[in-house]
Amino acid sequence: MDAKIEHVSVILPVSNDPLIVGNVSSRKSLKRHWNQLSRFQKNLACILLAGMCIFYVIFFVLPFNDPSRSSEVIDPMEHIQIAPFKERHERLASPVVKEIKLTDTLANPPTEETLAKPVAQQAEANLMQLEVVHQEPKEIVDNEENVLEENRRAPLAGAKDFKGPTNDRQRAVVDAVLHSWKGYKEYAWGHDNLKPISMGYSDWFGLGLTLVDSLDTLYIMDLQDEYDEARAWVEKYLKFDINREVNLFEVTIRVVGGLLSAYHLSGDRMFLDKAIDLGNRLLPCFDSPSGIPFSDVNIGSLAAHAPKWSPDSSTSEVTTIQLEFRDLSRASQNPVFEKVASRVNLKIHELDKNEGLVPIFINANTGQFRNFATVSLGARADSYYEYLLKQWLQTGKKADDYLIEDYQKSMRGVLNQLVRTTPNEKHVYIGELLNGKDFKPKMDHLTCYLPGTLLLGYKNGMPKTHLRLATDLLETCYQTYMKQPTQLAPEISYFNVNGESETDIYVKTNDAHNLLRPEFVESLYYFYAITGNRTYQDMGWTIFEAFNRYTKVKNGYTSIGNVKNPLNTRPRDMMESFWLGETLKYFYLLFSDDRNEIDLDKYVFNSEAHLLPIRDD
Repeated sequence: MDAKIEHVSVILPVSNDPLIVGNVSSRKSLKRHWNQLSRFQKNLACILLAGMCIFYVIFFVLPFNDPSRSSEVIDPMEHIQIAPFKERHERLASPVVKEIKLTDTLANPPTEETLAKPVAQQAEANLMQLEVVHQEPKEIVDNEENVLEENRRAPLAGAKDFKGPTNDRQRAVVDAVLHSWKGYKEYAWGHDNLKPISMGYSDWFGLGLTLVDSLDTLYIMDLQDEYDEARAWVEKYLKFDINREVNLFEVTIRVVGGLLSAYHLSGDRMFLDKAIDLGNRLLPCFDSPSGIPFSDVNIGSLAAHAPKWSPDSSTSEVTTIQLEFRDLSRASQNPVFEKVASRVNLKIHELDKNEGLVPIFINANTGQFRNFATVSLGARADSYYEYLLKQWLQTGKKADDYLIEDYQKSMRGVLNQLVRTTPNEKHVYIGELLNGKDFKPKMDHLTCYLPGTLLLGYKNGMPKTHLRLATDLLETCYQTYMKQPTQLAPEISYFNVNGESETDIYVKTNDAHNLLRPEFVESLYYFYAITGNRTYQDMGWTIFEAFNRYTKVKNGYTSIGNVKNPLNTRPRDMMESFWLGETLKYFYLLFSDDRNEIDLDKYVFNSEAHLLPIRDD
């Protein structure tokens, strides 16, 4: 022990270095202070120290390893399907985007002459295009504006020319389109639907439904800049080789129909190529035991199946694809699309019906209607009847066509079993048969397509009873709007039968919503286009003003939950794609000074208001 003490006493005095002594004293002092801290203070100190380390790594270490500092230019939108909207001047500032734009000559498809160019000439042309990439930004802007102007002066072969609005009412509709489009561009670009109040979007299939649905609307209204924006997105970002579940009916009428309509109006082959690609991916739906197509398909894996909520499909879904698939075959010269869709027509034709009336559900495995299902001309059955007539028109009105025979028989069934008149105000309406037999005085707003379809049939030789029903039903549909204090129709109306209601038309609380639907405006358009009577324009203007008054919001238009109270409409924050694709398009055509702006002897509208040509063969 003495030796140990002696050893310690020798070592400590040896160092006279004040620095060492100070360090030892400092270390002891820091340790003493640390031990005197509370547990909370120690934790707080550790957190602050960790935060400083993280800050240092993020701002001083990671930037030096950031691959974005590479000299290679990477297009940030290259690997995503739904791209944010970019203003024109932002797109022009990007040489990469500019090269794509000019290389495909603003998306004009290659002509036979271009395809036949010798390789050397084509290489020289490519070099000239690449030189454009290195122009100064101002030269690039001037160049694109010149090319766009040339496109306006020289439309593609087969393109239909529209002059734009010619009166104040049409200009008001264009303003509504631009207001809707502005909100969609800013908050939902490339997505399916705009949520204008929350400034967001809603995706159903993730295929840009609003944008594709709007293509022909923008073209017909001669909104060239907006059309160019939409076209550029479709070309670059609308891709179908993705793992995505879609509904055969909805995607056919909206996307296939929208692309085909844009192709027929503009002559732009790119739209047809996209439609063919999508059409091929929908074909697995027809590979069912019965030939009645499955309702859903994954367009990436090509696996088709019945809806998840039921083994049955809606009757309207499997019978409202034929116009589009037939036109796809005619345009692509590939008969497979028309062949599979026509088989469905024949299968439905051979099934037993009640005076031509069909239940609203059918099974893809058995090929049979569901027993005791509701019979209706509203949801899940409406467009079956519409497409019977329009397919007959589309194929040249053959005298012995079973399609028109089925249409005439079904309209007799409507007149005999579904038409009723209210006791007091004598409103003619179309009800439903619950369990296929029990009458219910309920009519969906969807049924208000029927007056226009009936009149179109009468124009093409159907009996006068169709004209009378069309006229009476149009008036009833108009009253479903005018009876509400908002002058907007509910989703469903009920009718007085035996005095159970004080009014002949009444609305239940759960059915009082308005989704910006087009069906009645569609019928008004047909009545104006076929008769030339401007009274129908005035009726439409009243409704258009009501839409502006109660559904217009800062960033677009919204569906509402209550048409019964103008002080409490309960906005639902949703702008469906058919608002731009159908409702505003029909308003615009309804208000046209030229009622033949769309020649109904040359075009037929599909169920989503997309135009398809009438063919004689």
